[in-house]
Order: sequence, then C-alpha cells, then structure tokens
Amino acid sequence: MSVAKKEYKRVTVKSLIEMKQDGEKISMLTSYDYSMGKIVDAAQVDVILVGDSASNVIAGHETTLPITLDQMIYHASSVVRAAKRALVVVDIPFGSYQGDSKEALRSAIRIMKESGAHAIKVEGGAEIQGSIGRILEAGIPVMGHLGLTPQSIYKFGTYTVRAKEEQEAEKLKEDAKLLEEIGCFGIVLEKIPAKLAQEVAESVSIPIIGIGAGGGVDGQVLVVHDLLGMTHEFNPRFLRRYMNLYEDMGNAISQYVDDVKSRDFPNENEQY
Repeated sequence: MSVAKKEYKRVTVKSLIEMKQDGEKISMLTSYDYSMGKIVDAAQVDVILVGDSASNVIAGHETTLPITLDQMIYHASSVVRAAKRALVVVDIPFGSYQGDSKEALRSAIRIMKESGAHAIKVEGGAEIQGSIGRILEAGIPVMGHLGLTPQSIYKFGTYTVRAKEEQEAEKLKEDAKLLEEIGCFGIVLEKIPAKLAQEVAESVSIPIIGIGAGGGVDGQVLVVHDLLGMTHEFNPRFLRRYMNLYEDMGNAISQYVDDVKSRDFPNENEQY
C-alpha cells in the first residue's frame, strides 16, 4: 500500500531528513538561470542544484574548473528568484575553499548573502574537514560530494567509475560518516558502484543523493540539460533522456530561418 506524501510549501534541510526517514525519494535537478529554475521549481523538484556544471553546459568549458565565484553567484541569484518551493543548493567553485578555511567561509558567506541561496555544496571528505567545519560554525548548511568529484578531474585523469577498489571504497565510507558527524545535511555520491552507494545510504542518517550511484540511495540528481536532451554528445549509462530538445529545437530554428527567407514570417496576423 502506498503512503501519502507529505506536502511541503517550502523544502528545507529538515524536509530532506524527513523524506529519508519516511522512505520518500528525493528529486534534485540543476538549474542555472531564472527561466529554467522557474520550470523546474513548478514541476515540484525538491532540490535545485546551481552546479558548477554551468562551466560545461552554459560556458562550454571542458571541465568545471574555470567557473568563478562571481559567476556562480550570478547564476545562483537568478535561480533563487525563480524558486518558490525547492531548496536551492549552490556549488562553491574550485579554488574557493580547498586550501584555506577562512577563504572557504568568505566564499560561502558571499554565496549566501549575495544570491539568497539556502545551502552550499563542496567536494571532498577528510581533506577539507577544516573548511567544512568553519562554514558550518557560521550556520551555513553544507552538502557534501564524494565519489567522482569533477573538480579533481586532473587528479583522477578520467571520468570512470570511482571506488571500485576496496581501499578507495573504505575511504569513501569513512568520509561519508565523517561528513555526517561534523554536520553536513546530505551527500551527493557520483559514479560509484550501486552496492557501495546503498551501503553508505544505510549507514548514515542524512540523505544520500546519487548520480550514477544506483537506486539504493535516498534520491537522484541529474543535469537538467542532459535530462531534456539539450546536450547530445554526453551519453553515460546513468543518464535517462526524457526529451530530445537538441533535435526539436534545431528543427524549430531551421523552420524559422526558412520562414524568414521565404517571407512567410511574419504574416498579416503577426504584425501591427
């Protein structure tokens, strides 16, 4: 028998904990601008991630590394203005928190004050414990990110599945428990074996959100441009495309060009 979902007028960090306790899966999608944020929020997505993946899908960079703190704040402020229900989480970009806990706090405060976001997300475990702790002490909610961490791509050298070997898997499990202990409200697990992800989800009380981490976790996240098929060259196993907007939009734009060239647009009803 299905259990009625609790209705949330505004999703909060506490709401996500309740969803995990109630066995309700958490939905999370990226957005980077007002228009997309408004659509995603109206569709009742629980968490909107203003991801540093904007570096790839918006700016066209090969990695997430080039995007700046100012650019992340710009994207986040646009999404916050659109979101009426979803919890808005913002990635702190590469170089803004890893080496100095004071800089990490300054970066997090800027994101919260200048964008109006509800929480921030950082990549890494024990190696950035000091930065996470300082941010949490300021009262800023923090979501962790383990497994494949795109900001460390040049360290890994590849986007292949992480934590397949026992040593790395054990470290991931230890890092997850550490993030819970120091006060993170949730963790994203990216591209790790499904069995390991489920073990982690069952070992902690905070929500575990997966991307390429199987169905045994507490929720799922995808890049909205991938889900809608606006991108077409990125085809990982974990991605389910719900539309093919790359083709549909291309066809529509081509038709517009033809209509302009043939003088079909605008017609008499489309002018003053």
